[in-house]
Amino acid sequence: MDAPRPAGVPWLTPYLTVRDAHATIAFFETAFGFRVRDCVQDDGAIMHVEMTYQQQLIVMFAPEGAFGSAAKTPRSAGAIAPQSFYLYVDDVDGTYARALAAGAKSLSEPQDQFWGDRFAQIEDLDGYRWALARHLS
Repeated sequence: MDAPRPAGVPWLTPYLTVRDAHATIAFFETAFGFRVRDCVQDDGAIMHVEMTYQQQLIVMFAPEGAFGSAAKTPRSAGAIAPQSFYLYVDDVDGTYARALAAGAKSLSEPQDQFWGDRFAQIEDLDGYRWALARHLS
């Protein structure tokens, strides 16, 4: 029997719509330290990107209109993203500062929280919300 998913692909992976794949790649690399795993192009236009973080495939995305999709980013749709991403990082303050320098909007500054994490929130270039966290011992 064939495996139900490709090797090295998690059972659940976010698939985001983005406005500008080149800008999103640069943002995710600069702000979070993601790395491109795969990039599919059609006549030079990026159609699909897979990125990894800490040896995990955590985000795949395609630009608005790719493959005939009518999906819009939260920012393009004029909406607040109904979901957010909780990303554990080595350095919340440093990652937060890099994200802001790369164009993110601050939603909350880094602070130690009652549940035991240092925590900050940002909104990325497309309007997706990211929680940045590091567990405090």
